[in-house]
Amino acid sequence: MAAKTITKERVLEALKDVFDPEIPINIVDLGLIYDVQVNEDKVYVQMTLTAPGCGIGPYIAQQAQWAVSELEGVTDVNVEMVFDPPWSPELITEDGKKLLGLD
Repeated sequence: MAAKTITKERVLEALKDVFDPEIPINIVDLGLIYDVQVNEDKVYVQMTLTAPGCGIGPYIAQQAQWAVSELEGVTDVNVEMVFDPPWSPELITEDGKKLLGLD
């Protein structure tokens, strides 16, 4: 059986299993994922944090890397943490706003 094709959608679904421990919303719906690129079996994720000095940033990035690396067919994951543009509440998805009671 052939491995499933790695797609941006599959990567984003895997990242929905990663949560900011301080906010009960996954990092996708929180708006922390800026970019996902898939090149055959390699995945690049560009993400941010709600605050640049967040002490749990490395923990969240590691959780994101692990979640994506568990996808069938993925051989390499690069998670890059960026702070430009800075995160803002406008980046929260509609689902995220509902979970936070902001809708």
